[in-house]
Amino acid sequence: MTPRVLIADALAPAAVDIFRDRGVIADVKVGLSKSELLETIGDYDGLALRSATKADKAVIQAGVKLKVIGRAGIGVDNIDIPAATAAGVVVMNTPFGNSITTAEHAIALMFALARQIPAADLSTQAGRWEKNRFMGVELYAKTLGLIGAGNIGSIVADRANGLKMRVLAYDPFLSPERAIEIGVEKVELDELLARAEVITLHTPLTDKTRNILSRDALAKTRKGVLIVNCARGGLVDEAALREALESGQVGGAAFDVFIEEPAKENLLFGAPNFIATPHLGASTEEAQFNVALQVAEQMSDFLVTGAVTNSLNSPSITADEAPKLRPFVALAEKLGAFAGQMVDEGLKTVEIAFEGHISALNHRPLTAAALAGVLRPMLAEINLVSAPLVARERGLTVSESLQETSPIYDSLMRITVVTDLGRRSFAGAVIAGAPRIVEVKGMELDAVFAASMLYVNNLDRPGFIGALGDLLAGAGINIATFNLGRVAAGDDAIALVGVDQDPDPELMERLRALPHVKEARLLRF
Repeated sequence: MTPRVLIADALAPAAVDIFRDRGVIADVKVGLSKSELLETIGDYDGLALRSATKADKAVIQAGVKLKVIGRAGIGVDNIDIPAATAAGVVVMNTPFGNSITTAEHAIALMFALARQIPAADLSTQAGRWEKNRFMGVELYAKTLGLIGAGNIGSIVADRANGLKMRVLAYDPFLSPERAIEIGVEKVELDELLARAEVITLHTPLTDKTRNILSRDALAKTRKGVLIVNCARGGLVDEAALREALESGQVGGAAFDVFIEEPAKENLLFGAPNFIATPHLGASTEEAQFNVALQVAEQMSDFLVTGAVTNSLNSPSITADEAPKLRPFVALAEKLGAFAGQMVDEGLKTVEIAFEGHISALNHRPLTAAALAGVLRPMLAEINLVSAPLVARERGLTVSESLQETSPIYDSLMRITVVTDLGRRSFAGAVIAGAPRIVEVKGMELDAVFAASMLYVNNLDRPGFIGALGDLLAGAGINIATFNLGRVAAGDDAIALVGVDQDPDPELMERLRALPHVKEARLLRF
């Protein structure tokens, strides 16, 4: 039967031609209400959308034939990826189709701030010739601070270097070699805040980047700094920014993104020298054309041949390889997520070792899955296809090693991350079809991956397990699994505790304060 795709948001007309030319029926039905979408989606194998249509759990469940959802763009906040995964629906995006457009919008807002163009335009067209009121500043020789130096950030750096600006960059994944290549000086965040006269943000929104420009961070900036955010709402504390604009600590700000969108009202509106645009970063004809063509090509290939490209919840593997690789892909991503959540900053190298039968399999999707897991805590929108490219862009060294035999397991995978603070190693295996953790810091153990886990590194002394149990019980947190590994009695030990409820930050601090605890983290899988 000929596959059918519903195009629910406006795409470039050429996308329909691509679907048709590749043997896919594409129906354009833009502006459907939620009830209309629920009634319609059951007839389609694919759903192509931008940001307006919400592919939530109800829509995915109603899509009884649905096999793929394609997002023409990067962000997938409007797609319930866990629900799609549970339903066996592949979710794709087009991560690099609008990079230049978004970077150019950031540069445009930077100029608009420096010369107060929006306010000067309104004043002049109102008949007021206030030439002396709008005293701007040159960008030439100013210091630009990039928070995030990935694909978009590196393009902004290139344009800023052309303007003869000095460019600093804060990015935990940026290597010194890559910094030289893109013409930036790599610095820590506090140094960037202290030196930058203009700050632009180019990082996804994650737990680590939320409010990266907090009230405390804004207080550390140079007085009169200009701030541009074309990345994601929530990277800047909006209330603190309003205060900083009114006090003059921040000389001006330009936002294309907001915590709540559509932003028909916002506490930043009306603040001194504040410019707002309605999420226009990707809104150029060229970008819309590029992402429309890319999503049509990717969805068609998947529906016709089974090829998977730029998927956020499925690796790029062939139909023949899938049965053999599937459990190891799950292991690689979870083990990578374990390693990534143990990295705070300064990631330099990821070493991936395959031992035993796994060494004879196609290890590329396994490496991609491992890298996606490692990088996702800082780069939420990364996927299994884009992970190797993002790693290369940041100058991250990735090495692979193959060993035909493994001392204990039929197949073993080991991930070692090298940071400014040293090396950490994690090993896993597939046992009875399920991924398991079998080694941490050289200590053998055997633990399943729970949705939420406590990692505790402690000295193996009497009373620790009881104290940990009492602390969790007192907070109403149920222990689902408990696994231990140690060097020797009284020496270094690891506890991996699956919990049914997440401890709050206060409880985590109390856990870290227990006698003999060296490190404690909450991990999510």
